[in-house]
Amino acid sequence: MKKYNVGIVGYGWVAGAHIAAINATAHAQVTAVFSSRKLDEAELSAKHGSPIKCFTDYDAFLKSNIDIVDICSMPAQHRNQAVAAAEAKKHIILEKPMAMNMQDCRDIVAAAEKNKVKGCVCFECRYSGQFVSTKALLDEGLLGDLHYAEVDYYHGIGPWYGQFRWNVGKEHGGSALLTAGCHALDALLLVMGDEVESVTSISTKSKSDIFAPYEYDTSSVTLVHFKGGKIGKCAAIVDCLQPYYFHVHLVGSQGSLLDDKFHSMKLHTNKHAWSKLAMKMLDSGDVSDHPYQSQFEAFFQALDKGQEMPLTSFKDSLRSFEVLFAADKSAAEGGRPVKLSEV
Repeated sequence: MKKYNVGIVGYGWVAGAHIAAINATAHAQVTAVFSSRKLDEAELSAKHGSPIKCFTDYDAFLKSNIDIVDICSMPAQHRNQAVAAAEAKKHIILEKPMAMNMQDCRDIVAAAEKNKVKGCVCFECRYSGQFVSTKALLDEGLLGDLHYAEVDYYHGIGPWYGQFRWNVGKEHGGSALLTAGCHALDALLLVMGDEVESVTSISTKSKSDIFAPYEYDTSSVTLVHFKGGKIGKCAAIVDCLQPYYFHVHLVGSQGSLLDDKFHSMKLHTNKHAWSKLAMKMLDSGDVSDHPYQSQFEAFFQALDKGQEMPLTSFKDSLRSFEVLFAADKSAAEGGRPVKLSEV
C-alpha cells in the first residue's frame, strides 16, 4: 500500500478538518500547505503532529514532493488551482463547490482526464452514517420503487459561522444551492438514481437584518423532474433561524422513510407508527463533524487500485453540478423549467 503525500491549498477553517481526517487514515499524510499568507512551519508541524512544509508560491508547491493536492481555498479560485494541479499530474481532492459556473467545472474534469489524474469532490454526505444506512435500506428494496423524494438543507449561515465573511458575496457564495444546499441536492440525486430531465426553481431571501449582507437569494426551492417519471424536491435555506436540519423524506411503492424513521410493507412494520433506524444523523454544519475520513479513505483505496473514486468522482459530481446550475438558471429566469441540455 502506497503512502500518499498530500498538499493542502488554503489554510482556513475547513483545511484543519481535512488535515485531521487525512492524517487519521493509514494511507496518507499532509506534508505541505500552500497559503497566500506566510505560515510558521514549525508551529504548523507541531500543531498537526508531523513535518509540514509551507509555500506561498503555487508553482513551487506543485513541484514539491506531493502526490495529491487537496483544494480548500476560496470557491472562485478552484478552477485555476485544480487545472494547474491536474497539469502537474497531481490527483485532486476538491472542496465543494467544484467551481462557480458550469464551464469551469467542465474545465476541471477535462484537465483531469487529459492528464490521467483522479479526482474527489467533497460531497461527503454520501459517506455519512445517515446516507450509508438510507442507501442500504433502498438497495434492499424495503421501500420498493421510489417515486417521490425531498431532501432539504436548513442551516442559518450568519455572522456566527466561519464562512459568513466571504459567503455573503456573489463571487464566492453564488447561490443558496451552490454555497451549501448542494449537499442536499446531491443526496437527492443519490437516492433517486434516475437521470434528470429538467428542473424548476424559485428563490427568495429573509427580511432579517442578520442576513442583509447577502448579495444573492438565500432560500430556494427546486423541483427535479426525472426522465423515468420520478419527482423530487430540494429546499436550500441558508437564512433560517433554527438548529441545523438535513431533512429527508422518501416515498416508495412499499414504504416511506422520514429522516431516521421508516415504514415498510415488506417488513410488515406497524403502519400506525414509524419504526426507528439506529444511525448517525447529519445534524451539524461544523466541518469537524463531517465524515471526511471515510470519504478520503475510499479515495486513497481507489488510487491504490487505479480506479475512479466511488460515489464522488469528478464525473459523478459533475452530474450534480449540471442539475444545480440548471436550477440556478431556472430561478434567475423566474422559475422557467430548464433542461440539463441548456447548461
